[in-house]
Amino acid sequence: MTFYSLARSVVYLVSKLIYRVEYQGLENIPSGGFILCSNHISQYDPIFVAVKVKQQCFFMAKEELFRFKPLGMLIRALGAFPVSRGKGDTAAIDRAVSLVQGGQVVAIFPEGTRSKTGELLKLKSGAVVIAAQTGCGLLPCIIKKGKRRFLRRPVVVRYGNFITHEQLGITGNVPSQIRAANRMLTESLAGLLEDT
Repeated sequence: MTFYSLARSVVYLVSKLIYRVEYQGLENIPSGGFILCSNHISQYDPIFVAVKVKQQCFFMAKEELFRFKPLGMLIRALGAFPVSRGKGDTAAIDRAVSLVQGGQVVAIFPEGTRSKTGELLKLKSGAVVIAAQTGCGLLPCIIKKGKRRFLRRPVVVRYGNFITHEQLGITGNVPSQIRAANRMLTESLAGLLEDT
């Protein structure tokens, strides 16, 4: 058992004490390399979206999390890598591209920050840029919390239909195509939120 799989099992068990999680759309999770794109509403989101994915999820995480060395060492050991938000971080993009091309799963919260209201924020284009450079597809996922009942709060984690590279319509690093693909991802996530 790897450190990642051990940690995933432990945190999943702990989270079950706090939340009552319902998973939907597990049949939509593909094998091989792809990008997992989820909305972002709490610090537990990486746990929620990753525990049901058989492959290890490598999270693109904001660089601020790595400044506290003990935390930085821990999340690096779990496969996370830093990204400088709003700065066109090519090193982070290159790392993500390399992982996906190697058949790994890169997990991204494309809003770039947590939504305080639960409503979907405007998406950054990083996930679509990685898709453009790798020829891979996107797996949309949403997390939605309900009102606390007794001791545990209900949470729904829903994986949507996989968006193939062909459906994204990206033939290169063309700005108009990147914007259109990002709108497609936005619509997919928004639709999942509305239907959950």
